[in-house]
Amino acid sequence: MENRLKNLKKIMDEKTFSQVRFTEKHRETVQNKWINQEDKEQIVLNILQLLNQEKTGYQLANLLLARGVKQFDDNEGSLYVLLHRLESKGVVQSGWLSKEKTKYYQLTSKGKRLLKQADHKEKRSSVILQQLIGGAEWKIAESRF
Repeated sequence: MENRLKNLKKIMDEKTFSQVRFTEKHRETVQNKWINQEDKEQIVLNILQLLNQEKTGYQLANLLLARGVKQFDDNEGSLYVLLHRLESKGVVQSGWLSKEKTKYYQLTSKGKRLLKQADHKEKRSSVILQQLIGGAEWKIAESRF
C-alpha cells in the first residue's frame, strides 16, 4: 500500500472510525438477516442478473427492492458483505468511477458463465449458488466452469 494511503487509513481510523465498533454481535446480526436457503439462492440469482451491466451498490439495492427483494431494505450493509463475498469468489469485480468517486460492480466472465448455467440448469445451479452463499468449498463448483 502506498504511504499516502497508509496515512489516510491511519487518520480515518483515528478520527472517523474511532467511535465505530463492529463487534461479533453486529456480524451475527448481519448474517442472521438471511431468511432461508431458497431465498438466498434467489437473491444471489437476482444480483447476478442485475450485474450483467455495471451498477453501484446503491443502484443494485434499489433494483433489488423493485424486484421485491426486501432483504437489504433496512440492512444495506449485508448487501455489501454479499458483494464482497461474490468478489472474493471471482464472480463479481468492482472498480471506481473516477469522475464521481463511486464504486461499481459487474460480473466477471466466470460470473457470466455461472449466470448462464443457472438460467439453463436449475438443479445443478442451485448447488453452485449454495456454494456461493455458504462457506462451501468453491473449488467443487469451479471445476464445472
